[in-house]
Amino acid sequence: MNRVEQIRAALLAALAPELLEVEDDSHRHAGHAGARDGRGHFNVVVVSEAFAGKAPLARHRAVYAALGAMMETDIHALSIKALTPGEHAGAA
Repeated sequence: MNRVEQIRAALLAALAPELLEVEDDSHRHAGHAGARDGRGHFNVVVVSEAFAGKAPLARHRAVYAALGAMMETDIHALSIKALTPGEHAGAA
């Protein structure tokens, strides 16, 4: 299982999202100091009812918690867009 699949599996299990997008953006950071150790740069969009009533920081913490050790071993940078289904519908 590659890193994108691992990220998807972890977020699906923890947050039961209605929409989940995971993009490996590592190729844009080749040569970057943080990429030298093999960890990657990723963008995620997570739309989940689990974020209802939570502030943005709490939502990001939930994503980090779901990814656990991957934040130390596989992920150097993570861009997070964490929305409730209602917020996502309003943004469309």
